Amino acid sequence: MSLISMTGFARVDGRAAGKSWIWELKSVNGRGLELRFRLPPGFDGLEAELRGLAQAKLVRGNVTLNLQFTETADAPPPAYRLNESLLEQLLALGTKLESRGIGAPRLDGLLAVRGVVEPVGSAETEEGRAELEKAIRESFSAALDRLVQSRTVEGGKLATVLGGLLDEIAGLTGRAAEVEAVRPEALRRRLRQQLDDLLAQQPPVSEDRLAQELALQITRLDIREELDRLKAHIDTTRGLIKSGDGCGVGRKLDFLAQEFNREANTLCSKAFDAGLTAIGLDLKLVIDRLREQAQNVE
Repeated sequence: MSLISMTGFARVDGRAAGKSWIWELKSVNGRGLELRFRLPPGFDGLEAELRGLAQAKLVRGNVTLNLQFTETADAPPPAYRLNESLLEQLLALGTKLESRGIGAPRLDGLLAVRGVVEPVGSAETEEGRAELEKAIRESFSAALDRLVQSRTVEGGKLATVLGGLLDEIAGLTGRAAEVEAVRPEALRRRLRQQLDDLLAQQPPVSEDRLAQELALQITRLDIREELDRLKAHIDTTRGLIKSGDGCGVGRKLDFLAQEFNREANTLCSKAFDAGLTAIGLDLKLVIDRLREQAQNVE
């Protein structure tokens, strides 16, 4: 299996019962699954079933699902009827106004009044409506499949980007290990200076206090555990990306990014030379990019 992105797009055309339509599905990242349906008037009753279909195929993401009807080439021209009752009322009102010295209303003005000219809806049988709704559901299912395919393609690209960022983190971790390997002499000088400072205190520091302080300083400056955990996180993340299996992969990756950042912060706090500090800061920058990309994974 591969990673699935929360970013994707799908478009499907449909046609049935003398009508044609377009489904457009757009998906971006989100904390959970949020579905926003935009259906034409009279088709709201389909939303519950369509929502169930979407929830069966999508786990996370903010998804806009838009259904828009279009004109068909063989569709009959629209028919209109004249609302004679309303027109007569307007004419009577116009005559009354004219008797008061106000000019008679023009025909184009009367016809422009809302409700004077009304569209005549075509008769729709129950069979035709059922056929139309079935075709809409089928085209929606096809659009969902295309959206999943689009998100899968984007997920493959994300896997490549995440793999490259992990390579950078592994490289920086290796550089930090190289610095750590040559730090003992500098560490001994630092501890010797701190020991001299402690011995020079008045009254003299007790041997127990001296041992505690030295042990504390050694622990504060030792980054081997942080390096080991960074390497373990790299292996875990690579395995998760490779498998791409199970729900909540994106959440697991986000958690691992937080753990990466925790180790980088500790490494920076334990660094007492500019070289290791620079490596730690570079690590934090790469980890931030890793987390940004991980937030797009379903």
